[in-house]
Amino acid sequence: MCKLTEILNSVNFCLEKPLNPKNIGKRDMKVNFKRNIAETISLLTKIEKEKIESLIEIPPNPELGDYAIPCFQFARELRANPVEIAKNIEDSFYSSSLENERAKVIQKVEAKGPYINIFLNREISINDILKNLIVHNFSGMEKYGKGKTVVIDYSSPNIAKPFGIGHLRSTVIGNSLKKIFNFLGYNVIGINHLGDWGTQFGKLITAYKKWGDEKELDNEPVKYLYSLYVKFHKEAEQDPELEEEARRWFAKLEKGDPEAISLWEKFCKLSLGEFKRIYKRLNVEFEYYMGESFYSPMLDQTIEEIVKSGITKISEGALIVPLGDDIPPALLRKKDGSTLYITRDLAAAIYRYNRFKFDLMLYVVGSPQALHFKQLFKVLDKMSKKWVKNCHHVPFGHISFENESMSTRKGNIILLEDVINRAVDLARKTIEEKNPEIAEKDKVAEAVGIGAIIFNDLKNSRIKDIVFDWNEILNFNGETGVYLQYTHARITSLMKKFEAKYEKIKFEEGLKYGQELFPFVMKLNDFEDVVLKSSENFEPSIISRYLLDLASEFNSYYNRYRFITEDYKQSLSKIVAASAVKSVIKKGLNLLGIEAIEEM
Repeated sequence: MCKLTEILNSVNFCLEKPLNPKNIGKRDMKVNFKRNIAETISLLTKIEKEKIESLIEIPPNPELGDYAIPCFQFARELRANPVEIAKNIEDSFYSSSLENERAKVIQKVEAKGPYINIFLNREISINDILKNLIVHNFSGMEKYGKGKTVVIDYSSPNIAKPFGIGHLRSTVIGNSLKKIFNFLGYNVIGINHLGDWGTQFGKLITAYKKWGDEKELDNEPVKYLYSLYVKFHKEAEQDPELEEEARRWFAKLEKGDPEAISLWEKFCKLSLGEFKRIYKRLNVEFEYYMGESFYSPMLDQTIEEIVKSGITKISEGALIVPLGDDIPPALLRKKDGSTLYITRDLAAAIYRYNRFKFDLMLYVVGSPQALHFKQLFKVLDKMSKKWVKNCHHVPFGHISFENESMSTRKGNIILLEDVINRAVDLARKTIEEKNPEIAEKDKVAEAVGIGAIIFNDLKNSRIKDIVFDWNEILNFNGETGVYLQYTHARITSLMKKFEAKYEKIKFEEGLKYGQELFPFVMKLNDFEDVVLKSSENFEPSIISRYLLDLASEFNSYYNRYRFITEDYKQSLSKIVAASAVKSVIKKGLNLLGIEAIEEM
């Protein structure tokens, strides 16, 4: 007996009893091939299956197998050369009683130098994946967030200012994250932290008192208030006294002056009505609208709690929290007694934890606010708020629109609703050219136009700057939302044709699947991991890129093969696979906040 055989026998390398097929393919939402492989190799080697599973990788070349295991890390445990270990695993796999069961999951095991290459049984793999998706229908995903709460702060437009394109990114990223965490079973609380407080309301009240017209306000409230805001800044350049008058009006507002409160409440109510109308078009919802003003009554108590924690000091008459050499101090209260944005954010964070006891809180706010959130989290940490470790800033890049810059003070803001309307109009024209007989044309155009805008934002990493390109967002063959919606509609049409020829589509055991289905069916099995990775990184673009790859794989197959033939079983196997693709694309689009279209 050779030395290696003695060593391997000493660790019970060979399988002592047949593998129980009940332990193969034990699945959550997906078919976990890595776990199945790890359990098999663990039974052969007695190495912990968790360790084996962590080492499994996908070879760079499909000819080297579907999965591979490097044996380097087994050398010390098995006291042997990795090349010898790989070869012995191969030999043992075929010589043991496992050989009779290997077709359940594994078709072939092949030693290649220090690697074990694993080839899956194509028929079994395809069958299990499709069965999981069609029969179980995404069940199992909800277990990840069961009993946990996520608070997401997103969108946050400013009262009395139009909903500009600049607020699109926070809105669609936050809405997608909300849907993703909901899908994973979390209790998700969406909060719209409206900009409804601050010195700008002193400016607005001043402008309205001087130049306001109630009829125009009632006619187009937000646009009219915005025009007054712009007019104030133009006039203030010539008359600096206006700035002082605005400060006086905001001071009255803070002290509860009846006239100031009445005007402020009217501005808020009218603005929120406009915002909700746009949110409805975008299919965006919030559990709470809690603007900055909501936390104003809590500021004195918040400042008192911070002072009692012993982390504040007075600097030139102002109350600050020193945060070390790397971060500028947090200014809580100015010399004149007025508070700042961070003071209200501190009050908000403390209130939200006390009320919701969240396990995670996300702030979907642009990257320029990174320093603000570093200060916010550092103050909470110095206050010994242990839950601050579960608070995260989710930053995103700038959006530019045809090389135009945006400024609310100068009045050159690009209105989100104008962008939506144009996208919907362009979608309608495209649909009329491609399919003039389509039913509910306006409804489809709305879904396509809005989907195009959302996907254009979510298709790349959120931290990247976005360039809005009208020539690209509605491209049926590009990396666009309409490409995914069209793929979904194409599959719907195929399924209708099948059912018209044969019968209602249903999954059947024992169908024969062509080998050419394997690549995109295996990609379907990645959906659970993709969603989890997206949630862990707060990154919807991971789902977007996956959907584009999946659709590309499917359309490549679609362009090469006929789906509906005179052979019922053959046609059914292809349609079942197509229906699973449709299901994943629909769910993926839903998680991005985009409607899947049945006909285009």
